[in-house]
Amino acid sequence: MAAMPNKVPRGPEGPGTSEMITGATLFAVVALNVSGPLSILMGASGIANDTVFASSRYAYRFDLTAWGWIHLWIGVALVVAGIGVAAGKTWGRGAGIAVAAISLITQFMFIPYYPAWAITIMALDLLIVWSLTRLSPTTNAGR
Repeated sequence: MAAMPNKVPRGPEGPGTSEMITGATLFAVVALNVSGPLSILMGASGIANDTVFASSRYAYRFDLTAWGWIHLWIGVALVVAGIGVAAGKTWGRGAGIAVAAISLITQFMFIPYYPAWAITIMALDLLIVWSLTRLSPTTNAGR
């Protein structure tokens, strides 16, 4: 076989890229670590004062304190997934996709209580899912 001297390894093995997060991975890390704390803050406000959000008749109506706990736990999971993606852990990408998808669904169910916020976070969650699913499987190879 003939050697290919001009071939440079790509991905984590490439020169100067072993510890650098770029592109879609960087966006996913930042977005997860923005969406998570925002959900935690929204959850904390719902737990502390359940009259913060307007109440209406809705098919997915829960006690607003319950919504607060739901948002709090999803926010914590988003932050943990973001840390996993930033650390290059193989579970981080899957967890990030799963938790962002769950967050997207819960935000959809929360629209009647706080529509502008819910739709904004839904868009952010959708971008997180998109950025994590477009990563190549070799991006986290060897970690």
